[in-house]
Amino acid sequence: MRKRPRLAFVERPSPNFNERKGHEISFLVLHYTAMDTAEAAIQRLCDPASQVSAHYVVAEDGTVYRLVAEDKRAWHAGISYWDTHTDLNSRSVGIEIANNGSSPYPEAQMQAVIDLSQDIANRYGIRAFYVVGHSDIAPDRKQDPGHFFDWKRLSTRNLGVWPVPTMDDYRRSQLWGDLEVIQGLNKLGYRSNITLPTLVTAFQRHYQPEAFGVGGSPGIADAVTKARLYCLLRRKAIGDGVRASQAKRKNKKKNDKSKSGRKSKR
Repeated sequence: MRKRPRLAFVERPSPNFNERKGHEISFLVLHYTAMDTAEAAIQRLCDPASQVSAHYVVAEDGTVYRLVAEDKRAWHAGISYWDTHTDLNSRSVGIEIANNGSSPYPEAQMQAVIDLSQDIANRYGIRAFYVVGHSDIAPDRKQDPGHFFDWKRLSTRNLGVWPVPTMDDYRRSQLWGDLEVIQGLNKLGYRSNITLPTLVTAFQRHYQPEAFGVGGSPGIADAVTKARLYCLLRRKAIGDGVRASQAKRKNKKKNDKSKSGRKSKR
């Protein structure tokens, strides 16, 4: 069993937050700062005039800065949607990663992001499919944390899901047209009323980063895109079924206990 990392934070309180409106934390949203340095990003996230913030900022050297307490609603997601849920600010913890969007993430920084993310996900029971990027929840506005971010590595710690399609996934998705791709992306979690190229590009940033390399075709749903989407939908359906069964058993146990209590009072 992997030992839980001992996390230390540098406190840099931001005034930019409000209350969570009664919502429980069920999402973890990852961003890049799109600024030259972590300090520049922190100053902006702590500036009342900016009206933006995050719970944490992870610097290039792996230093973790805490800006907003987790029980408060930081302003990092904006207009957002994932898997029928809106107002992700009220339902998530937001991590900003110091990166300008055009370069890989240093090892010390990636390790700090993984340790912090795992600690948060474990404490709130955040499911793997609800560890998302800003570009997933706002694909028509945002690109972060970008195609350089190592989502595959995070998935080895159950922070997100990485698709490894089977031959059957390729076979079953090969005849998909635009409508099937849009419907599949919506079932996975993406908002549906966005153009297909925009949705596919967001999906590829997360699940098919090689599409942004030499010879790649971002925004075009090729055979790999379709197979990886089919694989993720298959795995999500299994996870949804397991969660539904667990909820049913929990409710039955609660009802049985309630009935037993009523009988004992007679």
